[in-house]
Amino acid sequence: MDSKTLQGLAHRIALELPFTDHCWPFGPEHDVFKVGGKVFMLTSTAHGRPMVTLKSDPQKSLLNQQIYRSIEPGYHMNKKHWISVYAGDDISEALLTDLINDSRNLVIDTLSRKDQQRLRPR
Repeated sequence: MDSKTLQGLAHRIALELPFTDHCWPFGPEHDVFKVGGKVFMLTSTAHGRPMVTLKSDPQKSLLNQQIYRSIEPGYHMNKKHWISVYAGDDISEALLTDLINDSRNLVIDTLSRKDQQRLRPR
């Protein structure tokens, strides 16, 4: 998957999720996606490398970094809880969808029970 496809697909996946807010609090070069007022995804470019940065379970993060060469510790983020996904042949739409959904769910898990129920109706 190339860089343009990676970021475009990530935007589409995130915006299709209910209650997603898309904003630019850090300037126009950083797309920020929030749920319940908290960030679950950022897209930007650093050192000429477009990336998608996502929250990740620490154990799953380490495993994904070992399996996929295009997944690295989160750029300018807590390396234990965030990953950055770069363009590469090892990144598929299904994998990106799973990583985005995992990130969003981790963020929702930190919210109040009332907000969790509103954002994840059963």
